[in-house]
Amino acid sequence: MPPDHLSSTFAALSDPTRRAILARLVSGEATVKELAEPFEMSLPAISKHLKVLERSGLIARGREAQWRPCRLEAGPLKEVADWVEHYRRFWEASFDRLDNYLRELQRKDKKHGRDKEQS
Repeated sequence: MPPDHLSSTFAALSDPTRRAILARLVSGEATVKELAEPFEMSLPAISKHLKVLERSGLIARGREAQWRPCRLEAGPLKEVADWVEHYRRFWEASFDRLDNYLRELQRKDKKHGRDKEQS
């Protein structure tokens, strides 16, 4: 059975620390130490978050001598965006139908209100 990439991406995105790490990586590569700076947690704890992000394909880690920069890999985010897009279209269509229904009610209300005033 092929791995469910969407589930692993959502699981990785479910944690606010990991989302903050991804937000930081949008501006470019960073070391583990740089990524850990804003958090009150140990480097090993940050490394665990990075491993989750790496397993889900959201980040990649390079190797340049002793430096292991992390960088954002946006491909899995595109899969999430495509999946969410389907539901966005559903809700947009639902809201459009609701808007049309409310306009029709207002139109009927105005029509009946005038009829009552004329009698």
